[in-house]
Amino acid sequence: MDQLEETNDKALLALYATGDQGAARALTARHLPRVFAHACRLLQDHGEAEDVAQEVMMKLWKIAPEWREGEAKISTWLYRVTANASTDRLRKRRSVALEAAPEPLDESASVEQNMISHDTSRMVHGAISELPERQRDALHLRHFEELSNPEIARAMETSVEAVESLLGRARRALAEKLAHMRPAETTRNIPAKPLKTGAGT
Repeated sequence: MDQLEETNDKALLALYATGDQGAARALTARHLPRVFAHACRLLQDHGEAEDVAQEVMMKLWKIAPEWREGEAKISTWLYRVTANASTDRLRKRRSVALEAAPEPLDESASVEQNMISHDTSRMVHGAISELPERQRDALHLRHFEELSNPEIARAMETSVEAVESLLGRARRALAEKLAHMRPAETTRNIPAKPLKTGAGT
């Protein structure tokens, strides 16, 4: 097991694809706590976070035979899939809460506000999903994982300069895609400033 602990993620996933259960245990020990912590931060619910963590790891095992050299780093892929799964649960949670909410006194105003909020969220998520994969990963790690640029560089196996370039292109692309939205709505949903500083940021 000691040798497996020193083996990189992609090699472990390749071993698992050939039926090596020890590789699966090593990957699980390495990444499951981080996946769970990430889901917990997003969902604020330990039970749901556990469900998401198991779901994400099952997806990793399922795609193991198809994983190709040159794909995103496994830890980055796990962050993204965890965020997507958690976001889906949050959407369902909000939908249930809206259905259970009492009728507002000023129904027309409340309905309009809910529609604006829903449309804004949908447009922001849609714009982010249309970004190139590396830009999307960098943006996610910066603004949702709150990693510094050097930490992102290590996670994505690239340079700090490349991370800065990816983030700059991602922000410009989002600004263009969301230019038709009202300024107040846009600035409320897209971080304009880094959330965590570090050397090279």
